Parts: sequence; C-alpha cells; structure tokens
Amino acid sequence: MAEPSFPPYNVGDLGQGIKRRAPAAGRNVAPIGDVLEDWLPDHGLVLEIASGTGEHALAFAQRFSALDWQPTDPDPDALASIAAWQREGPANLRPPIELDVTYEWPVDRANAILCVNMVHISPWKCSLGLLDGASRLLGPGAPLILYGPWMEAEVVPAPSNLAFDLDLKARDPRWGLRLVEEFAAEAALRSFVLAERRPMPSNNLMLLFETQRS
Repeated sequence: MAEPSFPPYNVGDLGQGIKRRAPAAGRNVAPIGDVLEDWLPDHGLVLEIASGTGEHALAFAQRFSALDWQPTDPDPDALASIAAWQREGPANLRPPIELDVTYEWPVDRANAILCVNMVHISPWKCSLGLLDGASRLLGPGAPLILYGPWMEAEVVPAPSNLAFDLDLKARDPRWGLRLVEEFAAEAALRSFVLAERRPMPSNNLMLLFETQRS
C-alpha cells in the first residue's frame, strides 16, 4: 500500500527542536532521488511543497549540492521538525518557510517545484492551489514534480491503492487518490503538459509536468 507522509511519527526531542521521522520517507527517499537525478535542473532553487518531517529536504539537499533547497509546510509542528533537520544540513538547505498552497505564496521564483505525498491527503483545492502557484513561479520548461499514489483512467488500480483510497475518504471525504488525467487537465489550463510518468515502488507514481509558455 502507498504510504502517507503524515502521522504517526516517531518523535524525539533532540534539544534544538523536535525531529520527526516518517518510516515511508526512509523507504522512498532513494527511489525518488534517482528520478530527480533525471528531472531536476543542474542549478537553481528547488521549492519543496509540504515538506512534512524535513527528512526528504535534508537528504535531497545533500544529494543535489549544486541546488538550493527550500522546504515549506503550512503546519507549525512540521516546520519545527524541518528546522531541526535543517540545522544539521548543508549550506544549500534553507530554513523552512510557512506556505499554504491555497493562499498567497511567500516566494516569487523557483527553478523547480517538488511535491511529495500531498495531493491525495488534502482537499482538491490544494491541488488547484499547487498548480496556480507553480504557474506563477516556474518559467518555460521548468519542472513541477509530484510523487504519490494515483488513479489512472486506463489502468486497473492495485487492490492496496483501492483500500488506501477508501481509508483516506473515511478519514476525510475531501481526501483520496486523484485521477492523473483530471489533474493533468487542470494543469493544461495553466500551460503545463504532462511530460513523463514513472512507476515507483509500492504502487506509486512520479509525474513530471513542464511549463509550455513562450
């Protein structure tokens, strides 16, 4: 079954803040990083949306040392955890900033945007907010990269993903696995095209959207 990036966490007070650990992050960080090797630009700023515990931000900043890495999250506890990881990270890992995709973004540019495990565990308006913000920040050809479990119109979903979808909707009827084609249609309205999809472990996908504005 695809893993959510939200509680339960293993929480430890390490003196300089609360570091949270999501078991799924430890399992998927390497496969995600391998795809990012192909999709991220060589230089510039990567804006990570809904950074959660901050473990991915630390690992990817270490792996992609030529990129500046900006983690974000709307949740104060998540921001505290990200900050705790950031303090032991490399110089290219920036302190986290509060960002709710459905409101005004406190960022005016990015060379790439990464969003891991958010769209299925948030209301649909958050997916639209993500696309709106990415449309404002990204220039032509810049990547918007998503990871998580998805439904696809012409693909029979894995039983584990069906069960996960039902569980999410039981927890909050506004949540649930999104249809790639529906997300891509909204992306197209904002001048994005789905450039590539990669199957990932545990029935997840990585999706690469690119801006097509001239």
